[in-house]
Order: sequence, then structure tokens, then C-alpha cells
Amino acid sequence: MVISIILLSIFLLGMIIIGIWGMRKTFNLGDFFLGGRTIGPWMSAFAYGTSYFSAVLFIGFAGKLGWGFGLDVLWIALGNAIFGALLAWLVLGRRTRRMTQNLDVMTMPEFLQERFGAKYLKLITTVIIFIFLLPYSASVFKGLGHLFEANFNIPYDYALLLMIAITGIYLILGGYFAITLTDFIQGIIMIFGAIAMVSILTGNAGGLGTAIATASENYSQHVPPDKRPSTLLLISLVFMTSFGTWGLPQMVQKFYAVKDERVIKKAAIVTAIFALIITFCAYFSGALTHVFFERPILDESGKADFDRLIPELLTTQLPSALMALILLLVLSASMSTLSSLVLVSASSIAIDMYKGHINPNVSARNSLILMRVLSGIFIIISYFIARYKIAIIVTLMSLSWGAVAGSFMAVYFYGLYWKRATKIGAWAGVLSGLLVVIISFLVLGLAEYDKNAPIIASMAMVVPFIIIPIVSSFTRPPDNNIVNKAFDNI
Repeated sequence: MVISIILLSIFLLGMIIIGIWGMRKTFNLGDFFLGGRTIGPWMSAFAYGTSYFSAVLFIGFAGKLGWGFGLDVLWIALGNAIFGALLAWLVLGRRTRRMTQNLDVMTMPEFLQERFGAKYLKLITTVIIFIFLLPYSASVFKGLGHLFEANFNIPYDYALLLMIAITGIYLILGGYFAITLTDFIQGIIMIFGAIAMVSILTGNAGGLGTAIATASENYSQHVPPDKRPSTLLLISLVFMTSFGTWGLPQMVQKFYAVKDERVIKKAAIVTAIFALIITFCAYFSGALTHVFFERPILDESGKADFDRLIPELLTTQLPSALMALILLLVLSASMSTLSSLVLVSASSIAIDMYKGHINPNVSARNSLILMRVLSGIFIIISYFIARYKIAIIVTLMSLSWGAVAGSFMAVYFYGLYWKRATKIGAWAGVLSGLLVVIISFLVLGLAEYDKNAPIIASMAMVVPFIIIPIVSSFTRPPDNNIVNKAFDNI
């Protein structure tokens, strides 16, 4: 406990110092949101990777999917590294940077409006971001609160307030400069913590070969064939968690901010290696639950509580000194994801709605102040959502990934690569992805939706890829001036 508190104090003090450092480099809205487009390969790669993976991976996904799929869960790790990290940078990075500069835009809603000449597309996409990403950030706060409560004996309410204070200080003061530097430090912690975690668990299981053999053998006994998740669900999970990042605004923002195009290939390789290490360690640890447990941990009602598998595994198998590092690993993963979510949510109001529709002539100084104020407000809203667990917000958390990725992925991709995509086609793409999620929820209900969320989210991402070309072929061609401006030097 003492070691954990010392390491935590050093970590949090470092975050505050970085926030103050970032403030001295932040002079305008572009600095605050994109770091002045001056971010190098290592910072960009770690910013992308740490935003990609939060406590949900280590605490929730790893335990539930590792138990359900056994060693087959490692296909998700491979998909995340290749498609979610490497190909995302190589396919989207260069065109995103050039086109956003050509169109002079900073956010996903701005890009979609200017690229397709759709006046109100920015407004509707801003609303989607606000409605679905804010609850997602609250879910990260909630996970952090329970983590502190369980390991530091800090009451849940006080733990939430502590996280708000620290995240608010370094984000509001330093903006994207502070985020990228903290992400780099947090990424290093995540790598060392994840490798150490797997090394000790594997050693306790009798070595790598024995661990793999035992996990495989026990899986066949613990999960009968008729109880195993379907191959379709596994494929959907690989697709959703890998390609879904292609349409998430908090991920795409990293491409906007790179210093130059030479950064992209280096960042792609570094991000892919980071993603492979983190996801392999997380999911392999999840599969190893079959070595250390005979059955899932049950909650008070007698149902399997998969969220408790990894915490229980780590508590019983790791020495206290390493457990302190693992706590920092989970904290780092969550804080980096949280800061990116809050920054993008704040930008949806400050840049897309206020500057874009209400007061286009707002000064640079006032824009920066507004962005900082809104970041603080959104952090506070996230606290209240996490604290009071409002029913409708809990529902939105479940829908968030599918709704946002489904709304943005296809229209963003076609915007980068297909000149013939029309304004009406873009509208159809955004709305069709969103409607797949909403209609599925209304028909199935929350419980059934949760069971099939990866399949539904994958459908929401695929359907707009079909809808946009069909609608574009029957609607007015895009304005040549807009297309020529967007594709200049591409």
C-alpha cells in the first residue's frame, strides 16, 4: 500500500507539472487542440495508442473475452495491431493531414461539412459526438473511481473528485501539448507494466509452453462447445475494435496534429508495436484465467462477474510492488483515453457549434478561453454521470462505440478517397450508421443489444459503405471547386 501511494503521488504530481509546461506552449486554439500541428512520430504514436486502450481493455474485455474465447482471443490483439493501428496510419494519415490543411479544418465535423459542402452536417455530427462520447468518458471515470476505491481504500466519491482534479489541471492548462507528453509517459508505464504482468503470470503457470497448453486444455473443460461464443462474434469483435478506430474523432485527431508526412510511417510502426504488446498482454492474461480459476467469479445473484476475473487474478498472483505498477498501468490507460474524449467533446461545442454556427468571428483568445472552460465543464458533467449512474446515460454508454464509428467511418473514408461522393450521400451515410444502432436497440432492448453489440456495431460500420455509393449515384454531383480544393496535391 505504501509503495502504491508513493508511486501514485509521483505520477499525479508529474501530470500537474506537465500541464503547467503545456500551458507555456499553448497560445491559440490550434495549439490547444492540435499542438500547433507540430507533434513528432513517437509522441503521435503513443498518443494514438494510449487513447486506443483504456481500463476497459484490462479490466473488462480481457477477463470476459479471455474466458469466453480462450486463446482464440489473441486474434483480436492481432487485428488491433494490424488494422486498428498500422493500417489506420498508413491508409488515413497522409490524406487526412493534407486534406484538413487544404480545407483549413481542425475537427471531424468541420472536415465533413467543408469536404461535402453540407452546411448543417457539422451540426448533426457535433450532436452525435456530444451525446455519445460524453457518456463514454463518464464510464472511464467510473472505472477509475472503483479502481481507487478497491486498492487505496479511498471512497468512490473522493476517488472521482481526485481524478477530476488531476485530469482537469493538466488538460485545461496544457491542452494537446500536455496530453501528448503525458500519453508518452503513460505509454511507457503501460508497456513495462503489461510485460511484467504477463511474465509473472506465465512463470506462475509453469512457463510459456505449459501456460499455453494448460489454458487450452482447461478451456475445453471450462467452456463446453454449446456455451462457446460464435465465430461470427469473434470476427465482429476483431472488426469492431480494429476498424472502428478509423471513424472515432478522438483517434482521427492524431492524424491532424502530426508535424509532417515523414512522421506517418514511423508513427504507424511504433503504434502497431505498442498495440501488439498491450493487447497481447491484456488478452493473454485473460486467457490465463483458465489456468488459475476453475470457474468464473460469481456476483451476489449467482451470475458470472467477468469484470472481477482480472483484478482477482492480479491480486492473488502478483507481488505487491508489481501490483502498484499495474495500478499505474490501468490508471495511465484510462486517463489518456479520458483526456482525448474530453478534448474532442469540448471541441464539438467550442469549435464546431459556437465558432462554426453561433459566433464565427470570435477572437482567437476567446476561442481558447472557451475551449478551456468547456473542457472543465465536460469533466464535471462526466463526474456527475459517473456518480449518479443515470439510467439513460448508462444506455448511451452501451451504444457509444457503434453509434460514433457507424456514423463517421464510411463518410470519412469516402471523403478522403472518393471524389464522386455527394452531399446527400454523406448525409445518408451518417444517418444510416446511426439508425442501425438505434433501431437495433429499440427492437432488441438493452440486454439483448449488449449480447450482440459487436455484431450490431460492425453492421453499423458496414451499411454506410453500401449506402453512400448508391445514394451518390442518384444525387447531384459534388461541387468541383470543393473537390479540387480538397484533393489539391493529393
